[in-house]
Amino acid sequence: MKEILILGAGYAGMAATMALSGRLKGREDVHLTLVNPQTRFTERLRLHQTASGQTLTDFQIPHRLAGTGVDFIQGWVTAIDADAQVVRVDDARTLRYDTLICALGAVADTATVPGVDEFAYTLDSVQDAEMLAQQLARLSDAPVVVAGGGLTGVESAAEIAEQHPDLDVVLLSRQEPGHMMGEKARARLCTGLERLGVQVRSGVEIVKVTPDGVALDDGEVVPAQAVLWTTGVRVSPIAAAAGLAVDDKGRILTDPALRSVSHPNVYAVGDAAAAHQRYGPLHGTCQSGIPTAMHAAASIVRELKGKQPKPFRFGYVHQPVSLGRRDAVIQFTRPDDAPGRFYLAGRMAVTYKETVSSSPWPTYRLLKVVPGFGSTMWRRGGRATK
Repeated sequence: MKEILILGAGYAGMAATMALSGRLKGREDVHLTLVNPQTRFTERLRLHQTASGQTLTDFQIPHRLAGTGVDFIQGWVTAIDADAQVVRVDDARTLRYDTLICALGAVADTATVPGVDEFAYTLDSVQDAEMLAQQLARLSDAPVVVAGGGLTGVESAAEIAEQHPDLDVVLLSRQEPGHMMGEKARARLCTGLERLGVQVRSGVEIVKVTPDGVALDDGEVVPAQAVLWTTGVRVSPIAAAAGLAVDDKGRILTDPALRSVSHPNVYAVGDAAAAHQRYGPLHGTCQSGIPTAMHAAASIVRELKGKQPKPFRFGYVHQPVSLGRRDAVIQFTRPDDAPGRFYLAGRMAVTYKETVSSSPWPTYRLLKVVPGFGSTMWRRGGRATK
């Protein structure tokens, strides 16, 4: 019996699991096991909605795996022994594998700035988002700081401002919000934030978070009754501790097929992978994470058939950002994620963004019942992701 072990049931881990279960349907010589700390699937694309106080669908992973033959184990991965090909879970259980898929993802980097770990909220889990929602519900006419001008920070600031118009939401960022977008899309994004009453301050550096605010590098203290930290991420140190070859961020170095360069029976997908394309390294997003997982699944099936896996090719398509429930901006991009000529805004962009945010589960259902679904979606110049 070939044991395939998937670590992590985020967007990439679930995609790999569903793709493998669909492709290996009917094979009795292969067994799949998925490990995740919680039974609830975390919709990271929607955690800013949870943080603002909205209630989202509770997707239970074991229920979604029904009929796939995949064993689900709830627990924390505490160690990988890459040479012995075993994984420790909760320091109490040992799982053997022939092939490993590492999809442990990334979390907010709360260690680089003093006070973040102690006083700031993050969006690493549903529980984290709900804790912020509870705090916001207790506030009235109070300042709230969102740190980070990336897409997560922008979406969070907009969502909080729309759901809590009595709060003073301040977005602090080193760069202008939407800096990765084209000039027109960026201007439209800033207009949307202004309409919602979000105070944007770019070009600032946070050096400390305190119980009642954040300190900037020029000595100013910006008051805050709640601080949401969305700037910077870090990956699990487990891969490095296991002796897998990693980059300076702890991500697993991969060959063109997404296999570990030091341990070829280990595949890395999503945020866990230091994967490169002709234009440079992939950055961690759902947009690239799910295709890496689907490619890894296809490669493993090829190896089971005695064939060599093919190189992974991928290109970005868009930079979608919601501005509350009634506005959004979609910047269409070149394959290297550079902004293209076109963008969407307003109600059409809202529909587009909602389609993107809702797409993982329909994709997983198709992977479950249609073997090989999506196997060529990123190969034609890497132009498609969903």
